[in-house]
Amino acid sequence: MKQKKENALAVLLRYAGSHRRLTFLGLGLSAVAMVCSMIPYLCIWLAARDLIAVAPDWTRARNVACYGWIAFAFAVGGILIYFLGLMCTHLAAFRTAANIRKQGMAHVMQAPLGYFDANASGLIRSRLDGAAADTETLLAHNLADIVGTVTLFLSMLVLMFVFDWRMGGACLLAAAISILAMFSMMGGKNAGLMAEYQAAQDRMTKSGTEYVRGIPVVKIFQQTVYSFKAFQQAIEDYSTKAEHYQGDVCRVPQSVNLTFTEGAFLFLVPAVLFLAPGALAAGDLAGCVTDFAFYAVFSAILSTALARIMFAASGMMLANTALGRFQPVMDAPTLPVPERPRMPQNNRVVFRDVSFTYAGGQIPALSHVSFTVEPGQTAALVGPSGGGKTTAASLIPRFWDADSGTIEVGGVDVRRIDPHVLMDQVAFVFQNNRLFKASILENVRAARPDASREQVLAALEAAQCGDILEKLPQGLDTVIGTEGTYLSGGEAQRIALAWAILKDAPIVVLDEATAFADPENEALIQKAFAQLTKDRTVIIIAHRLSTVVGADKILVLEGGRVTEQGTHEELIAAGGLYTRMWADYNRAIQWKLKSGKEER
Repeated sequence: MKQKKENALAVLLRYAGSHRRLTFLGLGLSAVAMVCSMIPYLCIWLAARDLIAVAPDWTRARNVACYGWIAFAFAVGGILIYFLGLMCTHLAAFRTAANIRKQGMAHVMQAPLGYFDANASGLIRSRLDGAAADTETLLAHNLADIVGTVTLFLSMLVLMFVFDWRMGGACLLAAAISILAMFSMMGGKNAGLMAEYQAAQDRMTKSGTEYVRGIPVVKIFQQTVYSFKAFQQAIEDYSTKAEHYQGDVCRVPQSVNLTFTEGAFLFLVPAVLFLAPGALAAGDLAGCVTDFAFYAVFSAILSTALARIMFAASGMMLANTALGRFQPVMDAPTLPVPERPRMPQNNRVVFRDVSFTYAGGQIPALSHVSFTVEPGQTAALVGPSGGGKTTAASLIPRFWDADSGTIEVGGVDVRRIDPHVLMDQVAFVFQNNRLFKASILENVRAARPDASREQVLAALEAAQCGDILEKLPQGLDTVIGTEGTYLSGGEAQRIALAWAILKDAPIVVLDEATAFADPENEALIQKAFAQLTKDRTVIIIAHRLSTVVGADKILVLEGGRVTEQGTHEELIAAGGLYTRMWADYNRAIQWKLKSGKEER
């Protein structure tokens, strides 16, 4: 909670680590550069004073050239110092952005895998990248501009008393009005608008990602208008908030801001008209004109300085908002690691009175589930959709931790096993596997990075992938997704089986592994299953009941509870839910069409 209350600068300096010194050095150099940039204006005033004093005999003004060289030297010196300052702030900003990405990725890598089911990958990535990109601008440019502008105004206050405080006050009046206009846009009740704007942008990004990923399904079912509705609403919401902020909130204040900053010179005219009679009476009209010339030139930099303040303030708002969106990523729950981990003794899987409810859910996904799968046994989880089959399988490798009860692997509570060791004990084959945009070799080797080429080939052969390698242009070295090289759903499943075979884990979880396979691919996958499941503890989640007839144990889950368990023959004899499911399944596979009419 403490971190949430800190402002963006404090959080960023913490992420900067040792590079915060570069940030402070860069800000100091920026202030020095701004002071250097003020000297040429002072030289202009001195040159104008000398020229007016000797007018019209300009040859008597002997120091004008000296003032010019001094102005040139400080102008060049200011540019070089500012450049060095930006080099420091940019280097610190790049390192800070890299640290944000690294620490963010390191944190989410410690989150349970179930976290990524509940949070869209596109949203996590946009928050990581957004936090790094938006805060990089703040550290690299905006802070230096803020420090430089503050230095400028402090210098103006000094010069205001050195030359003529009344003309200086006229210039500062324009600056004060401009600052008030900017505060009305970005402060007070409008401070939270940027967060709403960014939230709308997040929703649009998430909806856009989901829409693009669902295009194949949309086209198949011709639901384009309806599927686009959520994306369209997100776009319209974003557009409404952007138009409101830019139009209703910023239009008038920004107009006032630009009018007074660009027209600061106009404030000097009434000031000099007020001062001219007194200066004429005192015989110092030349000094009054000189001061006016100085402030007329000096007022020209007000618009640039105030524009820097506006962009810097906008950068601060963006950084605060970006870090606010990034913070939920850093608040993602991490998988607790036991202080004294224990090693599983075998590959027995035991559920003891396990209950689990998803975050934000009201109905338990699992309720008091108990069962045992002995080493070498194959257990099938079947039942209606939403019954808790995938949830039960996901709790074994700790995608989530159970709310109550215990899950044991090899006689040890999974919460007492080191997560890396636990993951080594379990291999997964999901119903919708995604391959990396890399070669087949690299894809399969992801399961065991130290595997040799020969071991990868052996795993592919065991997974019945020989025909896939034969048709690919570079065989094992073919990169998926390049030059029109793509695999069907069934082929991708067989590559996923090669992962599991190469991993050689003692426990295998198969979640609808034949869901997207055609009959030919399904036959090959079934052959691969024989190799994968040999001498291993296997848990199969299936809707095609023909794939689980030979299982050692079938568990029927309905409403998060185990309602029946036994072999296929025992459950058929029991006449319960499994019997009805088996009858429905057989009717479904016998159903066909003939002459436009249903025939059985």
